[in-house]
Amino acid sequence: MIRRKKRFLKIAAILFALLALLALALFFFPQKFLCLDSGPSRADVIILLGGGNHERAARAAELFNQRVAPRIIVSGAGDAEINRRILIKDGVPAADIQLEPKSRTTRQNAMFSVKLLRQQNLRSAIIVTSWYHSRRALHTFEHFGRGIKFYSRPSYFWYTRSGWSYEFYRHVYLEYLKIPGYWVGYGVCPF
Repeated sequence: MIRRKKRFLKIAAILFALLALLALALFFFPQKFLCLDSGPSRADVIILLGGGNHERAARAAELFNQRVAPRIIVSGAGDAEINRRILIKDGVPAADIQLEPKSRTTRQNAMFSVKLLRQQNLRSAIIVTSWYHSRRALHTFEHFGRGIKFYSRPSYFWYTRSGWSYEFYRHVYLEYLKIPGYWVGYGVCPF
Protein backbone atom coordinates (compact mmCIF):
# COMPACT_ATOMS: atom_id res chain seq x y z
CA MET A 1 0.00 0.00 0.00
CA ILE A 2 2.81 2.42 0.90
CA ARG A 3 4.69 1.53 -2.31
CA ARG A 4 1.60 2.28 -4.39
CA LYS A 5 1.15 5.60 -2.67
CA LYS A 6 4.82 6.54 -3.23
CA ARG A 7 4.58 5.46 -6.85
CA PHE A 8 1.39 7.47 -7.33
CA LEU A 9 2.98 10.56 -5.75
CA LYS A 10 6.06 10.18 -7.96
CA ILE A 11 3.94 9.92 -11.11
CA ALA A 12 1.79 12.88 -9.99
CA ALA A 13 4.93 14.97 -9.36
CA ILE A 14 6.31 14.11 -12.81
CA LEU A 15 2.99 14.97 -14.48
CA PHE A 16 2.80 18.25 -12.55
CA ALA A 17 6.35 19.14 -13.59
CA LEU A 18 5.58 18.36 -17.24
CA LEU A 19 2.42 20.46 -17.12
CA ALA A 20 4.35 23.32 -15.52
CA LEU A 21 6.99 23.12 -18.27
CA LEU A 22 4.28 23.10 -20.93
CA ALA A 23 2.59 26.13 -19.35
CA LEU A 24 5.90 28.00 -19.27
CA ALA A 25 6.61 27.14 -22.91
CA LEU A 26 3.15 28.30 -23.95
CA PHE A 27 3.59 31.54 -21.99
CA PHE A 28 7.07 32.41 -23.26
CA PHE A 29 6.74 31.07 -26.82
CA PRO A 30 3.12 31.60 -27.94
CA GLN A 31 4.29 32.12 -31.53
CA LYS A 32 5.45 28.49 -31.73
CA PHE A 33 2.02 27.12 -30.79
CA LEU A 34 -0.51 29.70 -31.97
CA CYS A 35 0.92 30.67 -35.36
CA LEU A 36 0.20 28.46 -38.37
CA ASP A 37 1.55 29.55 -41.76
CA SER A 38 0.99 27.27 -44.74
CA GLY A 39 3.77 28.96 -46.70
CA PRO A 40 3.54 29.94 -50.36
CA SER A 41 0.24 28.74 -51.77
CA ARG A 42 -2.35 29.65 -54.37
CA ALA A 43 -6.12 29.47 -54.02
CA ASP A 44 -9.42 30.51 -55.56
CA VAL A 45 -9.94 33.28 -53.01
CA ILE A 46 -8.42 35.05 -50.00
CA ILE A 47 -10.64 35.32 -46.93
CA LEU A 48 -9.75 38.33 -44.79
CA LEU A 49 -11.02 38.07 -41.22
CA GLY A 50 -12.01 41.22 -39.37
CA GLY A 51 -10.28 42.38 -36.22
CA GLY A 52 -6.73 43.30 -35.41
CA ASN A 53 -5.29 46.75 -36.10
CA HIS A 54 -6.03 46.58 -39.84
CA GLU A 55 -2.71 44.83 -40.43
CA ARG A 56 -4.76 41.91 -41.71
CA ALA A 57 -6.08 43.99 -44.61
CA ALA A 58 -2.54 45.08 -45.50
CA ARG A 59 -1.44 41.42 -45.51
CA ALA A 60 -4.40 40.38 -47.68
CA ALA A 61 -3.60 43.17 -50.18
CA GLU A 62 0.04 42.09 -50.23
CA LEU A 63 -0.95 38.50 -51.04
CA PHE A 64 -3.48 39.64 -53.65
CA ASN A 65 -0.81 41.78 -55.34
CA GLN A 66 1.46 38.69 -55.38
CA ARG A 67 -1.37 37.03 -57.36
CA VAL A 68 -1.94 34.15 -54.96
CA ALA A 69 -5.71 34.49 -55.50
CA PRO A 70 -7.87 36.54 -57.87
CA ARG A 71 -10.46 37.69 -55.29
CA ILE A 72 -10.89 38.60 -51.64
CA ILE A 73 -13.83 37.94 -49.31
CA VAL A 74 -13.84 40.35 -46.36
CA SER A 75 -15.53 38.61 -43.44
CA GLY A 76 -16.58 40.32 -40.23
CA ALA A 77 -19.12 42.74 -38.84
CA GLY A 78 -17.93 46.14 -37.79
CA ASP A 79 -14.81 46.66 -39.88
CA ALA A 80 -15.66 45.06 -43.24
CA GLU A 81 -16.10 48.43 -44.95
CA ILE A 82 -12.91 49.82 -43.36
CA ASN A 83 -10.98 46.77 -44.54
CA ARG A 84 -12.49 47.14 -48.00
CA ARG A 85 -11.22 50.74 -48.20
CA ILE A 86 -7.74 49.65 -47.04
CA LEU A 87 -7.67 46.93 -49.71
CA ILE A 88 -8.65 49.40 -52.43
CA LYS A 89 -6.04 51.92 -51.20
CA ASP A 90 -3.46 49.10 -51.37
CA GLY A 91 -4.24 48.28 -55.00
CA VAL A 92 -7.04 45.70 -54.89
CA PRO A 93 -9.77 46.53 -57.46
CA ALA A 94 -13.19 47.04 -55.84
CA ALA A 95 -14.68 44.51 -58.28
CA ASP A 96 -12.44 41.80 -56.78
CA ILE A 97 -13.70 42.35 -53.22
CA GLN A 98 -16.79 40.69 -51.77
CA LEU A 99 -18.13 41.59 -48.32
CA GLU A 100 -19.51 39.19 -45.73
CA PRO A 101 -20.40 41.77 -43.05
CA LYS A 102 -22.60 39.71 -40.70
CA SER A 103 -20.17 37.46 -38.80
CA ARG A 104 -19.15 38.41 -35.26
CA THR A 105 -17.05 35.37 -34.28
CA THR A 106 -14.48 33.11 -35.88
CA ARG A 107 -17.12 30.39 -36.03
CA GLN A 108 -19.48 32.70 -37.92
CA ASN A 109 -16.62 33.86 -40.18
CA ALA A 110 -16.18 30.23 -41.19
CA MET A 111 -19.85 29.30 -41.48
CA PHE A 112 -20.86 32.37 -43.52
CA SER A 113 -17.74 32.35 -45.72
CA VAL A 114 -17.98 28.62 -46.41
CA LYS A 115 -21.58 29.17 -47.54
CA LEU A 116 -20.32 31.78 -50.04
CA LEU A 117 -17.53 29.45 -51.22
CA ARG A 118 -20.00 26.64 -51.84
CA GLN A 119 -22.47 28.94 -53.66
CA GLN A 120 -19.65 30.09 -55.96
CA ASN A 121 -18.18 26.58 -56.36
CA LEU A 122 -14.80 27.65 -54.97
CA ARG A 123 -12.52 24.83 -53.85
CA SER A 124 -9.67 26.58 -52.01
CA ALA A 125 -9.11 29.63 -49.84
CA ILE A 126 -6.28 31.40 -48.05
CA ILE A 127 -7.23 32.62 -44.57
CA VAL A 128 -5.65 35.93 -43.54
CA THR A 129 -5.77 36.85 -39.86
CA SER A 130 -3.36 37.78 -37.08
CA TRP A 131 -0.59 35.28 -36.30
CA TYR A 132 -1.96 34.50 -32.82
CA HIS A 133 -5.42 33.75 -34.24
CA SER A 134 -4.25 31.64 -37.18
CA ARG A 135 -4.40 28.18 -35.52
CA ARG A 136 -7.99 28.53 -34.34
CA ALA A 137 -9.10 30.25 -37.55
CA LEU A 138 -7.60 27.65 -39.89
CA HIS A 139 -8.98 24.68 -37.96
CA THR A 140 -12.40 26.32 -37.64
CA PHE A 141 -12.61 26.82 -41.41
CA GLU A 142 -11.44 23.25 -42.01
CA HIS A 143 -14.08 21.99 -39.57
CA PHE A 144 -16.99 23.85 -41.17
CA GLY A 145 -15.72 23.65 -44.75
CA ARG A 146 -15.06 19.98 -45.31
CA GLY A 147 -14.12 19.33 -48.92
CA ILE A 148 -12.57 22.78 -49.36
CA LYS A 149 -8.78 23.25 -49.09
CA PHE A 150 -7.76 26.01 -46.69
CA TYR A 151 -4.37 27.64 -46.21
CA SER A 152 -3.21 30.04 -43.50
CA ARG A 153 -1.11 33.11 -44.38
CA PRO A 154 -1.24 35.31 -41.26
CA SER A 155 -0.07 38.82 -40.61
CA TYR A 156 3.08 38.93 -38.48
CA PHE A 157 2.29 42.33 -36.93
CA TRP A 158 3.76 42.40 -33.39
CA TYR A 159 5.17 38.89 -33.75
CA THR A 160 8.05 39.73 -31.39
CA ARG A 161 7.36 40.74 -27.80
CA SER A 162 9.29 44.00 -27.81
CA GLY A 163 6.26 46.10 -28.74
CA TRP A 164 3.46 44.20 -27.03
CA SER A 165 1.00 46.27 -25.04
CA TYR A 166 -1.14 44.92 -22.22
CA GLU A 167 -4.10 44.77 -24.61
CA PHE A 168 -2.08 42.75 -27.11
CA TYR A 169 -0.93 40.31 -24.40
CA ARG A 170 -4.59 39.85 -23.54
CA HIS A 171 -5.48 38.96 -27.16
CA VAL A 172 -2.62 36.48 -27.40
CA TYR A 173 -3.27 34.68 -24.12
CA LEU A 174 -7.06 34.63 -24.55
CA GLU A 175 -6.42 32.30 -27.49
CA TYR A 176 -5.37 29.67 -24.95
CA LEU A 177 -8.92 29.79 -23.58
CA LYS A 178 -10.68 30.10 -26.93
CA ILE A 179 -8.92 27.13 -28.55
CA PRO A 180 -10.17 24.54 -26.02
CA GLY A 181 -13.52 26.36 -25.93
CA TYR A 182 -13.93 25.81 -29.67
CA TRP A 183 -12.78 22.20 -29.27
CA VAL A 184 -15.33 21.43 -26.56
CA GLY A 185 -18.14 23.69 -27.81
CA TYR A 186 -17.97 23.10 -31.57
CA GLY A 187 -15.73 20.07 -32.05
CA VAL A 188 -12.94 22.12 -33.69
CA CYS A 189 -9.76 20.14 -33.01
CA PRO A 190 -6.74 22.47 -32.75
CA PHE A 191 -4.26 19.86 -34.02
